[in-house]
Amino acid sequence: MAQRELERSGQKGNHRQQRTWIGRHVSLIACIVLIIIVASVVTVVKLSGTNPRVSTAPPAPTDQIHYLGVYEPGAPDSYLGIEKFAHAVGRQPNLVSYYSGWGEKFQAAFARTAASHGATTIVQVDPDNVSLGQIADGTYDNYLVSFAGAVAAFGHQVVISFGHEMNGFWEPWGYHHARPADFIAAWRHIVTVFRSHDASNVTWLWQVNSSTSKTGPVHDWWPGSRYVNWVGVSGYYYVPGNKFSNVFTPVVASVRKFSQAPLLIAETGVGPDAGQSRGIKNLFAGLRAEHYLGLVWFDQHSYGGLYKGENWRLEDSPSALAAFRTALKG
Repeated sequence: MAQRELERSGQKGNHRQQRTWIGRHVSLIACIVLIIIVASVVTVVKLSGTNPRVSTAPPAPTDQIHYLGVYEPGAPDSYLGIEKFAHAVGRQPNLVSYYSGWGEKFQAAFARTAASHGATTIVQVDPDNVSLGQIADGTYDNYLVSFAGAVAAFGHQVVISFGHEMNGFWEPWGYHHARPADFIAAWRHIVTVFRSHDASNVTWLWQVNSSTSKTGPVHDWWPGSRYVNWVGVSGYYYVPGNKFSNVFTPVVASVRKFSQAPLLIAETGVGPDAGQSRGIKNLFAGLRAEHYLGLVWFDQHSYGGLYKGENWRLEDSPSALAAFRTALKG
């Protein structure tokens, strides 16, 4: 809610003026001041009645990790895993992530629990089993309007990512499966619907995957700066040769050719084969050196696929957990 400051101004008085002049004008001055105060109070009351309270983001990052985020596999059905993570690392995360299939409602109860712990919710909206073209042409507007209304009613800041890692081949809405033009049109339409339904408490996170030989050009999927608040990058340390400079730097360099938006490592982990203690230290050192917003740790076992058997859960490795706690403190 906007706050207005009243600044007092006036001319220097002449100490030789007669007391009678002061007497004639003091009533007029008092009336003017009273009118200004009453008008300001009325304005604030009106604003309070028509706009939700929106939590503001922390200050711009310096060398500190302003955002510590986590994804726990129990979310959004349970907050217990996040509480265990917070206890293990010695710090409450201020970003918590969950994944939402297309058509699923906004999980307001989870978001309220997160807010009570001082955390902002990231909703990863996945357009699985749906046409990007139909999203763009308004076919699903009833769903989007309902979702936007629920987010607006929640009243605290929410980060929304749509179709994350779209430059990768593994998502049905991404590279080799969908046209970038359709993705961009869908993204812009979603943002427009939310904005037109008073969901002004959304931070829009455009999230790409780290560059590999199997990912497409990130610029092809860019919706434009009017529709994006933060850029996110997914990237993992899998093998001993992985480090910040080859996991994150190449894709960020590509993004920086067209956007200077604040950057969040929106999904990451360091696997055992990569050398967890070394990798975690390197990850945090890179974050601080590049002044990124922070990171979201993917705190679970790999569910299969190309990296089946990977385990990014800190609680399962005392040495990794110790390295994380030390790196987090800086």
